Amino acid sequence: MTAAADPGPVLRRAHGPVAEVVLNRPSALNALSTALMLELTATCAALAGEAGVRAVVLSAEGTRAFCAGADLKERNAFGAEQLAAQRPVFRAGFAALRELPVPVVAAVQGYALGGGLELALSCDLVVVEDSAVLGLPEVSVGLVPGGGGTQLLSRRAGLAVARDLVLTGRHVPGPEAVRLGVADRLVPTGAARGEALALAATCAAGSPTAVRAAKRAVLDGYEVPLAAGLDLEDAAWRTAAFSPDRVEGIAAFNERRPPVWADPAR
Repeated sequence: MTAAADPGPVLRRAHGPVAEVVLNRPSALNALSTALMLELTATCAALAGEAGVRAVVLSAEGTRAFCAGADLKERNAFGAEQLAAQRPVFRAGFAALRELPVPVVAAVQGYALGGGLELALSCDLVVVEDSAVLGLPEVSVGLVPGGGGTQLLSRRAGLAVARDLVLTGRHVPGPEAVRLGVADRLVPTGAARGEALALAATCAAGSPTAVRAAKRAVLDGYEVPLAAGLDLEDAAWRTAAFSPDRVEGIAAFNERRPPVWADPAR
């Protein structure tokens, strides 16, 4: 009799055109270990290369935490050299999530602290449960948010909110997170995953060429002058307008039927 295979720290589940990426260390509150971040990078890289994937949900096993942040038990034994060696592994994991070309929706339950909140901030849309607790407490343990928190939070919720949460390290409940703009949708406890999958399915129902182009235009245009942003928007429009999706979308509208999209060219 053979032992069951270790499912690993990151799981992948398919829901038609929606891929679900699942943090799978519930006994450790889904803390970010070196192994988990390596697996997250590999999983996101694979998804980025699959034309049939039209949206992604980032969820987590267990009910206590989406992710409690970096695995400080693992780091407790690190010297400076090991910590420095882990740094590019973590940066690559966060970057791989941010750079997915399709919409990414985070389903947050329980604690989302430190790197856990930074994972959520790396997504396009964030669904939180009313009992969730979010925060960037790094300054309380002698660190600075290093998964994009100091940059992504201000871009999502504004400079004042970023200063508040980063400099105090305080935790905020789900309802306050939505009010502050840290998260997008508030749902009852136990409903985040279902809502995130439904939201991702709505994104996946749109033209895959247009959705990808629109996401890129929004992200690339945010930090440039308006004129440059409008040029990026024009390029995105042209990508969609002169694609087969535009022909199919207009035909489907006039024929009163759902569109049948082709996978975008790779």
